[in-house]
Amino acid sequence: MLTGFEELRIRARNRGPLPVVVAAAQDEEALRAVKAARDAGMAEPVLVGDETLIRPLLASVGLPADIRLIHEPEPARAALTAAKIVNGTEAGILMKGMVNSSDFLRAVLHPECGLRTDRLLCHLAAFEIPGDKKLVFHTDGGMNVAPTLAEKADIVRSSLLALVDLGIDCPKVAVLAANEVVSPKMPATVDARDLMEMNRRGELGPAIVEGPMAMDVALSREAAAHKGIKSRIAGDVDLFVVPGIEAGNILGKALIHCAGAQSAGVILGAIRPVVMVSRADSAAAKLNSIALACCLAAGSDSPGQTFL
Repeated sequence: MLTGFEELRIRARNRGPLPVVVAAAQDEEALRAVKAARDAGMAEPVLVGDETLIRPLLASVGLPADIRLIHEPEPARAALTAAKIVNGTEAGILMKGMVNSSDFLRAVLHPECGLRTDRLLCHLAAFEIPGDKKLVFHTDGGMNVAPTLAEKADIVRSSLLALVDLGIDCPKVAVLAANEVVSPKMPATVDARDLMEMNRRGELGPAIVEGPMAMDVALSREAAAHKGIKSRIAGDVDLFVVPGIEAGNILGKALIHCAGAQSAGVILGAIRPVVMVSRADSAAAKLNSIALACCLAAGSDSPGQTFL
C-alpha cells in the first residue's frame, strides 16, 4: 500500500536519479517540473528542442547551463528524437514539452523509435485524497474515448502490472457503472460483468475484480451493506475502472477541485513510462507524475522485460 505521494517521491529518490527526456523542451512549466524532480534527486533532465528558446529559460528556472541539450527546433521531430533517446537509455522516461499531443503520441508509436508494444496506450491516474489512508488509481480518463471490452481488458492488464510494480500485490479493482444491475441497455454494466468473469478465468492478472459497481458501493462498505451487496473490496478499492473518458475526466477533476486531492498521471503501454501532463496541472501534480513514472521505470529495466 502506498500511503501518499510523499512515500512515492521517497521511493523515486531512493531508486534514482533516472533520465527524463523532455520533447520540445522550450516549455517553462515542463522545465520547472524537471528542475523540481532533479532537486528532489529522482531525475536527471535531458532536453530536446529549440536551443535558442531553451537557453534563456534555463537560468529563469534554475537549471545549469551545462545540462544535456539536443538542438531540434521542429517540435514533431524533437518528439521523435526524444523517443529514440529514451529507448536507448537505462530506465529512461519520456516527457511531453511544447509539442502537440498528437505529434507527441505519434512519436511514442513510431516504429523507428522502438517504444511501441502490442499493448494499447492508456492513462493511469493516481490520487491522494485528504483523509484517505492510501493512494487510489483511476483508468482510463485521459486516452481512450470509448474503449471496447477487449480494450478495457488491455487497459486493466496494464494498470494491474503497474500497481503490482508499485508494491500492491493483489489490487482491488472496481469496474464502475451507474448501478450493480447488468442490463443490455447499459453497456458499461455488461462490460463490467464480463471483465469480472475474465478475471475469474485468470485472464487479467493478480487482482480482485468486481463489477458492475456504483461509486457509492465502491467507496463505502455501509452503502454495500445497505444495498445487500456482498463485496470483498467495497470501501477499500485500489483501482477504479471508468466506463469511458468522459466519466474518468469528470471524476478526476471533481476529486482535484472539489475534494482537494493531489494527483499524478502516466501513460502505460509503451516500453518506457510516458509523462504527458497538462499545462493546467499544478506544479505538485507534475512532480508527482514524474515520481510515479520514475518508480515504474526503475522496475521495468530487466533484460527482455517490456514495460506494462
